[in-house]
Amino acid sequence: MTKPLTIADLKKMAQRRVPKMFFDYADSGAWTESTYAANEADFHDIKLRQRVLVDMTNRTLETTMIGQKVSMPVALAPTGMTGMQHADGEMLAARAAEEFGVPFTLSTMSICSIEDVASVTTKPFWFQLYVMRDRGFVVDLINRAKAAKCSALVLTADLQIIGQRHKDLRNGLSAPPKFTPKHLWQMATRPSWCMEMLKTKRRNFGNILGHAKGLDDLPSITTFANEQFDPQLSWKDVAWIREQWGGPLIIKGILDVEDARQAAETGADAIIVSNHGGRQLDGAPSTISMLPRIVDAVGDRLEVHIDGGIRSGQDVLKAVALGARGTYIGRPFLYGLGAMGKAGVTLALEIIRKEMDVTMALCGKRDIKDIDSSIISGRQ
Repeated sequence: MTKPLTIADLKKMAQRRVPKMFFDYADSGAWTESTYAANEADFHDIKLRQRVLVDMTNRTLETTMIGQKVSMPVALAPTGMTGMQHADGEMLAARAAEEFGVPFTLSTMSICSIEDVASVTTKPFWFQLYVMRDRGFVVDLINRAKAAKCSALVLTADLQIIGQRHKDLRNGLSAPPKFTPKHLWQMATRPSWCMEMLKTKRRNFGNILGHAKGLDDLPSITTFANEQFDPQLSWKDVAWIREQWGGPLIIKGILDVEDARQAAETGADAIIVSNHGGRQLDGAPSTISMLPRIVDAVGDRLEVHIDGGIRSGQDVLKAVALGARGTYIGRPFLYGLGAMGKAGVTLALEIIRKEMDVTMALCGKRDIKDIDSSIISGRQ
């Protein structure tokens, strides 16, 4: 088979290699999936301004995100159950990100634990926090992230209750998978996935089991979320979280100008314009459509980052042109992981970097720091 050239190629390969219930978990949205689709479609609608006869030599994509040097303005987003796309998935993805020079963000709902990821990395990674009803457990999570020398905390604000994702419900999603005839068939038809999973002991939620009180088994992420995620979480809790953490804080899940202003008031170092990949409020606007308004409102007070719908280096460049200081990829790296393990994550990053580099040159720019709305057709 020829080497994958695009993120779409990696997606097709992952779909052939990952059991349906886990592929669908990564590749689905809430209800009708209209917001999930809009995230991608609205990027496609933005046109670039081609420039010619300009010096294209000595190009660089290097910049910073919350003061940390990055090889390009891209981070791996926090994604739940990454270790079910490929055995030890979070550990593999973290190593790939470190070698590439971009941040890796570990989800609270990961399969590999904070300590697992710390054991295979040599540089700090970021940790994403879901706030639970049990505040003692939240403090324990934050302290574990500190002990692992995580360099930023990403507070997810848009999952106080979990959105209804029809594919997950129909698939009976669980980790580890249930041994029903349907699930056994899915796994039997993915032998390479099964062989890798047999080699690891990491098949459940490593940050939860053995740490949260009264939890000896966690068959369903939805059950846990419904029972433990705190629906009373509010802006007044952010100060407490900042105090417990004491380091750079990023608030994820901002999709409204007023919420962006509230986040700036908390003293957060950055926000992520995000609709949870279209997995929460179906019918919400795409992230790229809201980015310019949010940048105008708070971009002088904190860094504005974005996720949702990014499938190419061109999408990254468009987001930067509209004011984003950083971007996050979730599904693209998950496709790479499911397709080819660690090498697939690296390949996904390589694809995005090459697309960014070539596109930047053809737009007449040589330094990512010089990218602004002038490269967008109709905005110059």
